[in-house]
Amino acid sequence: MTAQILTSELANLIQDSKRKNSELRNAAEKSLSDLKALPSTSETQLAAGLDVQLKILQALPPLLQNYADDLRGELLESTLHVCSTLQVSKNGIVSNTAAATLQQLVVSVFDQVVIEDKSTSDDSTVTKVPTQDGDVPARAAALDAYKVFNDLCLLTKGQKPQYLRFAPMPQGSCLELIESILSNNGDIFLSHPEQANVLRVHLMPFLIKFLSEKSIFPTTVRVNRVLCVILKQHLDILRSECETALNLLTQMLDADSSASWKRALSMEIFRGIYAEPGLIRKIYAAYDEQDGKRSIVRDHMAALVRLSAEKPAVIGLSHQSTIPTSQSNLTDTSGELAAMEASGVAGIVTGAVGMSDANTPGISVQWSSMRVPCIDQLDKADPPSLPSSYIYSLALTCINSFSEGLAKFILPLTVPSEMKGKRRNRTVTVMEGGDTTRHGTESTSLEESPRKDFPNTQQFKKSQTSINPLSLESHPLYEDIRICAAIIETCWPAVLATCSTFLNASLDSDYYHSLIRTFQKFTHVSGLLQLRTPRDAFLTTLGKSAVPSNIFTPNIHTGPLTPSSEGQSMFANAKGLLSVDSLVSQTSTTSSERNRLPPSDVTQASLNTRNLLCLRALLNLGIALGPTLEKAWSIVLETLQQADFVVFSTTKRTGRQNSYSQQKGDAQSMASDPSSQANYGSEFSAVEIAASRLFESTSDFPNESFVDVLTALCKLLGDTKDSVSGMIVEPPKSPMPGLNSPIQPHRRVSSISGVSTFTASQMQEGQFTLAKISDLASINMSRLTSSKPSESGWETIITQLVRVACSSRTSSSVRLKAADVLNAMVIHAVTFTSSKNLETRTKVQRQVLEALGFHVYSLYQRDQEHSVAAHGVDVEIHRTALEALRSLVEQCGDSLVAGWDLVFDVIGSVFDEKDSHRPVKYSHDKQLVTLQYGVHAKSPKLVRSAFGSLQLICSDFLSTLPNSCVLTLVDVLSAFCSQVEDFNISLTTITFFWNTSDFLQGRDDAFLLDKQVLTARSEDDLHDLGKGTDDHDSSGALWMLLLLRLTAASTDQRSEVRNGAIQTVLRIFDAYGDHLTSEAWGYCLRMVFFRMMSANVALRNDFKGLAGAADTEQSKAENETSIVLLNGVSALLASYLDTLIRQSDFATSWRQLMRLFDDYLDARSSEVSAAVFTALRNILMKVNTTAKLERSCIKLVWQLWERDIQVSRSWQQQSQSSTQDALLSYVQLLQELYPLIEIDITAAQIDRILGNLRECILRSQCASYSKDIDYLIPLHAQVIEVLRKVRSNMSGVPSALVFCLADFIKLAFHTDSIPESGAGRPTFVALSKASMQASRDLLIQHINNQEIYISGALLTSIDALAEPISLKYQWRTEGRDPPTWKLATCMSLEILKKALPALTKVSPDDANLIKFWERAVKVIGCIVAADCSKTPPSANVGADEEFDINIFNQLRNFIIPALGDTIIPDNMRRTHAESIFAASIIHTPEPNEIPIPGSELLEGLYNRRTGRTYNPQPARRTKMSYVCLDELFALVRVHDGTVERVKLAQAAAPYLILRAGLTLRGYIYDQPLRGLMPQPFTQRKELLYVLRALIALDCEPKAIPDAPGVVAQHKKHLHRLFPLVTKAVGVAGRDPEVLGELRKVLEVVGEGFGV
Repeated sequence: MTAQILTSELANLIQDSKRKNSELRNAAEKSLSDLKALPSTSETQLAAGLDVQLKILQALPPLLQNYADDLRGELLESTLHVCSTLQVSKNGIVSNTAAATLQQLVVSVFDQVVIEDKSTSDDSTVTKVPTQDGDVPARAAALDAYKVFNDLCLLTKGQKPQYLRFAPMPQGSCLELIESILSNNGDIFLSHPEQANVLRVHLMPFLIKFLSEKSIFPTTVRVNRVLCVILKQHLDILRSECETALNLLTQMLDADSSASWKRALSMEIFRGIYAEPGLIRKIYAAYDEQDGKRSIVRDHMAALVRLSAEKPAVIGLSHQSTIPTSQSNLTDTSGELAAMEASGVAGIVTGAVGMSDANTPGISVQWSSMRVPCIDQLDKADPPSLPSSYIYSLALTCINSFSEGLAKFILPLTVPSEMKGKRRNRTVTVMEGGDTTRHGTESTSLEESPRKDFPNTQQFKKSQTSINPLSLESHPLYEDIRICAAIIETCWPAVLATCSTFLNASLDSDYYHSLIRTFQKFTHVSGLLQLRTPRDAFLTTLGKSAVPSNIFTPNIHTGPLTPSSEGQSMFANAKGLLSVDSLVSQTSTTSSERNRLPPSDVTQASLNTRNLLCLRALLNLGIALGPTLEKAWSIVLETLQQADFVVFSTTKRTGRQNSYSQQKGDAQSMASDPSSQANYGSEFSAVEIAASRLFESTSDFPNESFVDVLTALCKLLGDTKDSVSGMIVEPPKSPMPGLNSPIQPHRRVSSISGVSTFTASQMQEGQFTLAKISDLASINMSRLTSSKPSESGWETIITQLVRVACSSRTSSSVRLKAADVLNAMVIHAVTFTSSKNLETRTKVQRQVLEALGFHVYSLYQRDQEHSVAAHGVDVEIHRTALEALRSLVEQCGDSLVAGWDLVFDVIGSVFDEKDSHRPVKYSHDKQLVTLQYGVHAKSPKLVRSAFGSLQLICSDFLSTLPNSCVLTLVDVLSAFCSQVEDFNISLTTITFFWNTSDFLQGRDDAFLLDKQVLTARSEDDLHDLGKGTDDHDSSGALWMLLLLRLTAASTDQRSEVRNGAIQTVLRIFDAYGDHLTSEAWGYCLRMVFFRMMSANVALRNDFKGLAGAADTEQSKAENETSIVLLNGVSALLASYLDTLIRQSDFATSWRQLMRLFDDYLDARSSEVSAAVFTALRNILMKVNTTAKLERSCIKLVWQLWERDIQVSRSWQQQSQSSTQDALLSYVQLLQELYPLIEIDITAAQIDRILGNLRECILRSQCASYSKDIDYLIPLHAQVIEVLRKVRSNMSGVPSALVFCLADFIKLAFHTDSIPESGAGRPTFVALSKASMQASRDLLIQHINNQEIYISGALLTSIDALAEPISLKYQWRTEGRDPPTWKLATCMSLEILKKALPALTKVSPDDANLIKFWERAVKVIGCIVAADCSKTPPSANVGADEEFDINIFNQLRNFIIPALGDTIIPDNMRRTHAESIFAASIIHTPEPNEIPIPGSELLEGLYNRRTGRTYNPQPARRTKMSYVCLDELFALVRVHDGTVERVKLAQAAAPYLILRAGLTLRGYIYDQPLRGLMPQPFTQRKELLYVLRALIALDCEPKAIPDAPGVVAQHKKHLHRLFPLVTKAVGVAGRDPEVLGELRKVLEVVGEGFGV
């Protein structure tokens, strides 16, 4: 190197260090000056200097080796200084040599510490080293090491050394030295606090800070290598620092925050961490389990989830696993590709020509890995080019190492001690096996044991028994076991999400095998630790991968998925992935897609080698975990079912007959590659063997585990619940104890996809499941027939087979297959136990018959509308059950002593349960089970077949049947009578009832209803008597039961059948009625006729809501039947009433009859109600003539009549004629009943009568084309007639009658408040008029009765009459004369005339007197007032006015002066005066001229008002106005001076003055505006009339207060009007006549002042 070069370099150094390092710049400038000062420099001299440096460096290692003990302190410092100085030389040889020498020296220093620590000599302590926790002693070698390491850390941080004279060194060199120290002498830092303090204070803060900042690749690699060593070796002494560092490493995995090479470095560090299982457990225990610490392991697992899904295109993410293929390795993988393509895999990822392998989608060892990891590339100045999938391969490695570590630790702990020796001799276990091939095939890594090695029952049970490590609490590693369990519980969602993403990615054979091993080992460990949720979740995901994805998601896009659809969503719902109890909600989208899957898409799918690999792994897990799977068996079995549908469709042992074309085509497609075909075949055989072993092993399971397997297998049949419109039919109790009802909610738990089986594949899947159920039943038949049904699985099998056979949502072939399996199973059970003892055979036969009964019973336990399409299948299944029954009877008919009831049940099962008759009961295990027979049959074919069997039994076995079975026979006859499928069979069966009755009577010549029968109170009692062995005792009971069944037929929907049944009953009683005693008649009346009536009522109630309108054909037919029955019963009662009365409990029978009549009334049919009232009326008519009823019986009739007839509201929906007939019959019944109760009737009863009659009035209707304006309708006439007949000589009755009539009076005026009754609603006008007259008569009759005054009846009647008076001309519904208001006016006049004289005598109470006068004043006000603005055209206003004047004059004659009585308050007189005043106004004044109520009347008398230019029209009733005006003057005029006259005058005087003032004011203010026009005639006439009346009036002196200076006492009214008169004089200049009258007024006024 020449001086010129040195000068140039120094100049550059000076330029670069101007601002950054002033010391370096000064040193460079001094060196440049020295260089220039040299006289001459040659190349030879510089080369000689380099040789010297190299020789110095070569001498240092031997020196350190030979004199290590002496090379300490300052000597060591000088040595290190030399090496560090030469290391920065620009000569590469010198620099590298110095670096190597320096590393040897540093390592030797720390080696001396190790030697020093091992030495036992008592060397004195050199010094104490300061730390954060205080000074610690250190010997010589330890002190040197401390100084070296401390200064190296300071140099790394860019600071000056503290103890040694290190020359400035590159940061990378310092980190390399630190890594060497930590790697070679890591234990020193654990035993020397001073060194740990350096790590804590200097190194770790630097490393953490460096990770947080941007940096170059070489330094970052060194930092990560140092950090990796610390994490592995010094975690215990650097807990908080390592926590921060691990968290930063996890955050570096975020794609947005770090470069790809930094993420790769972070993953490489974690790969090393996961490779040490103990370190993972230590990290989890130190951080994740501690409060306040970061969850390192869990957070990193979550980061892996995000990482795996961030770039789906890079990993080739699809809807299933594919094989990554590039152009360079296409030849090597051709066999595997052929196998995948032949087995139906879509979306094989292949590379294009010229595409780089690094950019090929997918993960493969050929392009997804690096020969040298990033963390080992120490000589690179720039980051290397990374494969795009490299980081994902690291994630797979981490997950695999994580699972491997858990398995290696947990699995050995689960082996019992006695089996450990045997395990050592085995080359592989079920879960741990070696790979047999690589790259070219997809062979599994799980080696299968030969079938001949399958252990026997005892050995198998022992081999299946594994220890739960969590139960080993005394084990020294228990804490580590617990930590492993906690890790699984915490991290399984993230592990599952990550693995699930890669499971659908493009992976080569190595990575896919590794991923499956991860699944297996994690699942196995979870299962052994009995962690059900993670175990089930992993089994579920593995099951999904075992079946082609297009089975679940057809036509799905084969390209990569988005992160949100696969990665993130999977992790977000990881906790919900299959805990077996909640599996359906995980992939609803998949379910909906699968439901839309066309059949062609399903049949074209087939398994590939990877599907088979996953399936075999899943089956091996089922074998390995054994009976501990519990509900998780559904995952394994459902996966096997789906795989069987795809692959095993050609296997004859499944019992299916499907095409071989699909499988044959697959084999032909693989023929081009023999190796792939052989590999596929081997995988196929291995899966088949594993599946066989899985089912064969169940024979050694205990009952509980076997039931678990059976339950899971049954669930594969899917949801067989039938529901219409969301309703679930609640079934009766099952005939088989312990068997669940087939229509209870049963939803299939789809373990691998949440997908329902109700698709095109249902038939194949159902056939597989049913075949396996059949196999399991055959294998375990000994268990099924020897153990209890509830424990052995018998109930489970029968229940599920019945559910499938009864499900209308299942394909026909599957339903028929289930029925065949059940029938074959029950026949096999009977055959299997044919050689057993009698007790066993009897038990099994009973069990088999119960199963058949349960099968047939359950077949139709759903809504018929829902099963219409499957009705043919139902009939066929039912037919096969009947055939099976026939076979059973043929095989064990001789032992069916206790099984005839079950045979009859199966025969009777051809009928539905709806609208059922009496339930048939049979016993099982001392329990009564109910089976109801309906009136609807399943099929006419079944009815005819069953009816033929019934005929056969009746012909061949009737005499051999026990009495209990005769009872069943009667019930079956009832069912056949009620069926609706074959009308002729129903009618024929009625004949069988008659024949059976003759048969029962023929069994006993002296047929009588003995005492035992008559004491039977229920059908159960009759059943007990009928079961007796004595024909004499049982015949009567059976005859009664037959009548009861015939009674049930009277409720048939077909009118011919029920009428025939009723007539048959009547005919039977007509034939034997004369032979029945009174007690027997009463018993038959209660047990037969009353029940018939009750059944008829119940049937009516059932049909009530079926029709939209009341007048339907069905309703008419029901009414006809009810009327026939009521007429027949009433005729029977009338005929045998004398006999019936003689029975001891006739009152009870009568009471029950009344209740039945009451029920008929509740039917809300007007026709039936009319029949009831008529029937009762006819019976009461006979009672009135011959028979005598007790008062208690009459009271019951009264109670029935008096009941609230609110039900009549429903009659409004029926025909008007029927409604009127019912109401009329109701009132007519009262006419027959009233004479019977009149003697004992009370006022309360009369009130009830009045209330019911009022209800009848309100619900009444008019006949078509008629009105009740002029004439009363019949019902109203009957009501008025009844009211006139009611006794009114009891206390309270007159008032009640008056109140009732008052309500009737007001009905015509308040029709809006009456419930709407359509076009036939009456007007009540005629009723109102008739009520007025009846009320008038009643009040006059009782006018001297104090009660009508005290109760307010008189007042209410007057109010009712006042209402039509007040509505004159406003209410226009008038008929012929007289109008309602005129009639009310006349009635009021008559009542007031009679009441006023009697009032003071009868009612001395002032309050009653005041109320009376209040009504009288009100009536007068209504008479004088009239709103003529609404006068109808037909009204004669003049005649009406004369009528009112006449009535007013009559009223005035007897109320004046009585109204002035001091008892009457003044306001009453003022009200009267005000009414007269209002009616006296001829011309309407201005609104403000009339004082408002409550103000002084004369306050504004003299106020000015605005004049009017228009002429107001006079009132139409002018005569009435002048009459009222005269009445005002008459009231004020002086009379005899009595108190009454004075009171009246005082009340009227203000109104008189105001009335005169209004006329004067109108003249004063209006006339000037007319100018020369004269005043209108009517106004002038009124003015003159008022002036002359004022002049002629001599008022009552005390009526008007005295005024100052006034002498005249009788002209005070003129003085009050004097101001207005004077003003009027000034206006009247042009009208001499008016002026003259005014002057006369002034003269009279002057005389009053004494002028």
